[in-house]
Amino acid sequence: MAQKDNELSACVRKAVQEYFKHLDGEKPGTIYDMVLASVEKPLIETVLHHAEGNQTHASELLGINRNTLRKKMQIYKIK
Repeated sequence: MAQKDNELSACVRKAVQEYFKHLDGEKPGTIYDMVLASVEKPLIETVLHHAEGNQTHASELLGINRNTLRKKMQIYKIK
């Protein structure tokens, strides 16, 4: 049985469909990396805000190692 999309899944699905629709004959880029970067940065920013900047707490909420969080913060230039 197919699981019903949650709101986030539905947004991603719609955005990717729109991306393909607007390619206008161009070859698509690396979609996986594009989608992850588009979702990961605001996710990290939002969780950090919720954790009041506490990286240890944010990494626990995200389910990732604090060093991984710090590395991703550097990649996305998140202060």
